[in-house]
Amino acid sequence: MKYDAKEAQGQGRTLSQELTTRLEAYVSPLLSHLTTLLDKRLVRTFLGLIAVIISFRGYRHGLLLSELGGYLLPPGHAPAGTKRLSNLLHSKWSYKVVEQFLWQQAKARVEQLEVLKETILMLWDESVWEKPESVELEGLGSARSSKAKRLTRIKPGFYHPPSKPIFVPGMNWLGVLLVGMKGVPCLVKLRWWTNRGKFATDKRSQEVILLKQLAVWKQRVTHVFDQGFAGTFWLSELKTHNVLFILRWRKDYKLIDTLGRHRKAWKLTQGKRSVDYRMVWDARKRCERKAGLYYTQVTHPETQPVLWLIVSRMGKGRSPWYLLTNQAITCHEDAWQVIFAYARRWQIEMAWRFAKAELAFESPRLWQLQTRLKLLFIATLAFAFLLLLLLTDHDLAQKLIHLFCHRTGKKLRQTKAPLYRLRSALARLWIIYPPNFTLLQQNSG
Repeated sequence: MKYDAKEAQGQGRTLSQELTTRLEAYVSPLLSHLTTLLDKRLVRTFLGLIAVIISFRGYRHGLLLSELGGYLLPPGHAPAGTKRLSNLLHSKWSYKVVEQFLWQQAKARVEQLEVLKETILMLWDESVWEKPESVELEGLGSARSSKAKRLTRIKPGFYHPPSKPIFVPGMNWLGVLLVGMKGVPCLVKLRWWTNRGKFATDKRSQEVILLKQLAVWKQRVTHVFDQGFAGTFWLSELKTHNVLFILRWRKDYKLIDTLGRHRKAWKLTQGKRSVDYRMVWDARKRCERKAGLYYTQVTHPETQPVLWLIVSRMGKGRSPWYLLTNQAITCHEDAWQVIFAYARRWQIEMAWRFAKAELAFESPRLWQLQTRLKLLFIATLAFAFLLLLLLTDHDLAQKLIHLFCHRTGKKLRQTKAPLYRLRSALARLWIIYPPNFTLLQQNSG
């Protein structure tokens, strides 16, 4: 087929405008609210900044005002663009308006999943926002470095890894994603907090605040936690707020078996043969594995509610999962569904990785904490929009990826949620055919 340059250009412009319209429609309720607080020119800068972050940000290009300003306006007008961004971030609005907007989107998604009669999962996880070379930025505290922790996993024979945790300047990061048993997740809550200075708080306080907010759904959703939440305190909070949960339990933490014996989790299941086997898909290794299943009723020494301990055995060389849940387990299928639900927690791990690598969440150098949070939440909107495209406009997203981010590898082409390729394709499209926003054009200066 002969290549037609004019036809390709027309197709590109049409696609660019279609996606621009999608972005405008997505943030329109938020922009309407901001219009009551800010000048229309600042609101338009807000909208343009989302597109700039999608188009140009990455781990090589941080969320720096001078760089962002250079992309916001045409070449030669970088100082004016930087000034616009500074005026936007220092104007009288709060990042909480973005937080509330994401909350409303999450509520709508819960209702959609309920109509579809799908299992609704709230995936919890913690991370850190590391600034190892910074000291003076407002709101920095001590953050346990995940980057340093990864160095301890290097194979023996190369060097002697550090044996103790390494703490660096930064902020702590707590987030929740909403997802069904299949499909793309939706952002619910993101919180950044520090343990030093005038904004100091602590981990448990932030977790409880977030749990109180999410407890409005009661047992309509199931909360999923990793080992970092295991313990008496969190079990008590979950019981107090009457929510369904799946919690990965530490194997050395004690539980009470049906005979009243206080034993470590691994002791409870030691020597117990699996009651069922199934071939399951390992998403990380991209292969099938034979998994074994065992479950038993337990209680906790202090909180005392009736619980179920479910053990997933993934074969030789793989550590078993010890999952604690307050969902009633009446058959093997119920137990398998708990395991599959916990496996969905990998979605939030990938979300953190994408936010840091593709959207440069750790890069802002803004001194004031409140202005830094404003920029981070605007970047969060860019992330949420990409997820929305995969969720509601899958055909459009696939068309965009096919035209502007072609890959020959089978692994890449079969990815169910190609978030990295989608962002790369949209960035390339908007660089070639810049978005032309129609909202707020009148009297915008």
